[in-house]
Amino acid sequence: MALQRLLGSRATRSVTVLSVLLEAKRAFDRNNTVRAAALLGVAALAWKWTMLGMAAQGIVKLLRGGR
Repeated sequence: MALQRLLGSRATRSVTVLSVLLEAKRAFDRNNTVRAAALLGVAALAWKWTMLGMAAQGIVKLLRGGR
């Protein structure tokens, strides 16, 4: 229950959305528009489903080789 409250808090959702948006900006800067567009969609959904945003960030890190 405590984890569910933490993941559903306004602060956690805001940080998740912000970090996904920063990943989208990084993708746009690197001319990867498909990834950036996908991340913008994830950012829109991450406000409602925090775990989706966290999972997307993990996948992006794996695709970048853990850098």
